[in-house]
Parts: sequence; C-alpha cells; structure tokens
Amino acid sequence: MSYHKRKRGTGIGEIIYEMKHVLIGVLCLIVILLLIVAVTRHNTSASVRTSAEISEESIEAHTPDYEVDLLTVNEYSRPGISLEEVNGIVIHYTANPGTSAEANRDYFEGLKDSHVTKASAHFIVGLEGEIVQCIPTAEITYASNDRNSDTLSIECCYENEDGSFNQETYDSVILLTAWLCAKFGLTSDDVIRHYDITGKMCPVYYVENPDAWEQFKEDVDAYLASM
Repeated sequence: MSYHKRKRGTGIGEIIYEMKHVLIGVLCLIVILLLIVAVTRHNTSASVRTSAEISEESIEAHTPDYEVDLLTVNEYSRPGISLEEVNGIVIHYTANPGTSAEANRDYFEGLKDSHVTKASAHFIVGLEGEIVQCIPTAEITYASNDRNSDTLSIECCYENEDGSFNQETYDSVILLTAWLCAKFGLTSDDVIRHYDITGKMCPVYYVENPDAWEQFKEDVDAYLASM
C-alpha cells in the first residue's frame, strides 16, 4: 500500500493561524512597553515628590549653619528687586582661587563704589565650608543672566587649579543645595550650572567633568532622602 505524505496547507485557515501568533507576540510586546513606561513614570513622580514630602520640621532641623552678611542695597550688586518664584538653583565658582567666602562677599559689596561690573550671589561657600548669605532669597542677584529672575545662586570658593571643590566646600555646598531644594520644593533636576544657562565654563571643573556633576546631583538626592 502506498501513499503520498500530505503537505502542510497554505490556505486561509493556515494564514489566520500564523497571524494569531504574530498578533499575540505584538500584544505581549506592547504590554511590556506599557509596563516599562508606567514604572518609569512612577519613579519620576517619586523623585519629583521627594522634596515636596519633606516636613517643615525636618527642613528646619536640617538648616545649615550660615552667617548672614547682607550687601547694601545698590544697583551693582543688590538691586533689591523681588524674586517672585524659585524654579532652580545655580552653582557657580568664584574664578579666583584661594579666596575666602568673606573676601568674595566684600568684593560684591565694593561694586557699589567701583562700578566695575554687576555681580553677586545669594550664598557663598568658603574653603573651610563656611557659608555666607549676601542677599535674601526673596530678592534677585546678578549671577545667572537670563535666570536671575527665578533662581537662587551659590558661589563656591576653591583652591585646586582644576577648579574642583575641596571636601569641606563640597560637603557644605551639597548640604546647602539640598536644603534649598527642600525649602522651595525643588529636586536635583532643578540644580544647574551657570554653564547650562550661558555656556560659560562655570563651575569649570563640573563642566569639564560631567561625571563629577552627575555625582554632585546624586549626592544632593542622597541628602534629600535623609531629611
């Protein structure tokens, strides 16, 4: 008895069968992508909520030690213009190695007489980690160009030729930045370099070493998480 082996058909039923498997695969892929998007959004939302969920008591408890030595109101360094909202924190470096926070504060004060330029900052962090407040956070500074109207500015002293901050300065800048983030409902995504506004190489080390800048922001996040 002989017979011929039956070949697999290619009719409409076979095509539908194959299409079902393709559709199932596509649907599975879509589900996976939707899950990834959902998890990403959740993590992003959690990050955004980080500073907003910190209690007033915790913010008060983590207030850094700083000296208030306000500049005289003048058109060259403290114009006395109200800062209506705070949408970011800008990190700068002084560009004059080895100088102290108080020396830089006095330079800003002297501009009212010298009229050399217009410049200032809300806070200056010194080589020993000392923090000096020059301008109230309710007023603008002349520090961040187009972002003067909605940011707080921190000037950082340094002694290393590459522009990096020593440990004392770095630790105080992280603490101050995180505290300001918590106080004004910001996250590390709102912390930027002067460079990010104008392209100026400031703070130079954290422009030339983007990994160090990312670590800076991670350290701000870590401090926020501890509050």
